[in-house]
Amino acid sequence: MSDMENFVDTYGVGAFDHLADDEGTVWAQFAVTSQPAFVFINDDGAAKTVVARLGEERLAEEIDALLQST
Repeated sequence: MSDMENFVDTYGVGAFDHLADDEGTVWAQFAVTSQPAFVFINDDGAAKTVVARLGEERLAEEIDALLQST
């Protein structure tokens, strides 16, 4: 099992997509400077990057805002 698969399994975060970005290309594109980080992308392709740990309430707020923007 890869380190990423182990992380996903250990923390139970398999409900959303994860990306192995070994070269840092995607990180740079979305201005991710460290982990944890979340990138919310709306239907128009506009992205909001949050470089922070998000609790359940804040994550729900970000998702609600994303859904309202579509």
